[in-house]
Amino acid sequence: MKRMLMTATVPSMIGQFNMNNISILLDMGYEVHVACNFKDRTVWPEERVKGFIEELKRLGVSYHQIDFSRDPKNIGKMILAYKQVERLIKLYKFNLVHCHTPIAGTITRIVCYRNHVKVIYTAHGFHFYTGAPKKNWLIYYPVEKMLSYITDILITINREDYKRAKKKFKAGKVLYIPGVGIETDKFSRGNADIEKKRKELGLLEKDIMLLSVGELCKRKNHEIVIRALKRVDNPRIHYFIAGSGELEESYKNLVKEINIDKNVHFLGYRKDISELCQAADLYIFPSIQEGLPVALMEAIACKTPVICSDIRGNSDLVRNRECLFDPENIESVIECIQDKIHLSQCDQISMEMGAEANYRRLFQYDLQAVKQKMDIIYKESGGVLN
Repeated sequence: MKRMLMTATVPSMIGQFNMNNISILLDMGYEVHVACNFKDRTVWPEERVKGFIEELKRLGVSYHQIDFSRDPKNIGKMILAYKQVERLIKLYKFNLVHCHTPIAGTITRIVCYRNHVKVIYTAHGFHFYTGAPKKNWLIYYPVEKMLSYITDILITINREDYKRAKKKFKAGKVLYIPGVGIETDKFSRGNADIEKKRKELGLLEKDIMLLSVGELCKRKNHEIVIRALKRVDNPRIHYFIAGSGELEESYKNLVKEINIDKNVHFLGYRKDISELCQAADLYIFPSIQEGLPVALMEAIACKTPVICSDIRGNSDLVRNRECLFDPENIESVIECIQDKIHLSQCDQISMEMGAEANYRRLFQYDLQAVKQKMDIIYKESGGVLN
């Protein structure tokens, strides 16, 4: 029986972005193990983590608690996690290891190197990128470059990361995969009762629904949209944020403080993202940093008009410059929102054409296309890594 291990710092990385890879490996006859910090609640609530564990059990996938920390300065947790991963690898003698996220990826690759186990690492967006803060380049770039020497296969999911890694890094192979794949059929427009959903959300007929989906954290940058909407000052606009995270209470206090709490709605973790996207008049994705965002792809798959930050990954998916804004410039965000709200009322055809163009581009990121590429990588790795 061939065994493989998949690691990530938190369970959401596996549950949201790697179940397709687990399916491929199970079909190939691997005994699959997953290791991450199941105690972490910064992204998923306890209920969602428990549901994920049950899903792994149903699939026959073994799961292991590793005390990874999302804080790279927590040296004690780093050392503990290293020992836990090493113990796991020595116990099960894995044929293949696939790691994700910077912290888990760093620890796992070092353990694999010291124990002569070959490894795949997927970079879901390097912390260094064009326009990134200097400290990111000073800290993360040299670390990733050094780790590339002990990485057998380095997978990148956007064009900017691929070009940089191919030119500057020394991994055994540097590959480009168009994201983690999206089920375009699942998110296709027309499979939701939009009128019913909008009523459920408390919207009136002429209300304008804006939607963002993502963790409530600094990187996802919801605050700039909240502050921009205060300046836009349109009582018909209702902004819905689906997601949870460490800044939830801070954001709730902010909307009360600036007196727009009646127009900003926190939905928490939701299972009806497709319906929400279809119900929205405009989807906003204000992230400061991304690899290739699945949440944005889901909105595009619903043919919902989108505006987003002009950053790596987002600009792979949305090419219309009028739909991109500077995520650190509130005037840029305000202008983009106002332009699109005006279009939604006066030129619906232009909005629909933009959404259709984004949708056509999305087919290269379809789940089946990504699955075919990952299937080849795993098959080749199975031969090479054994």
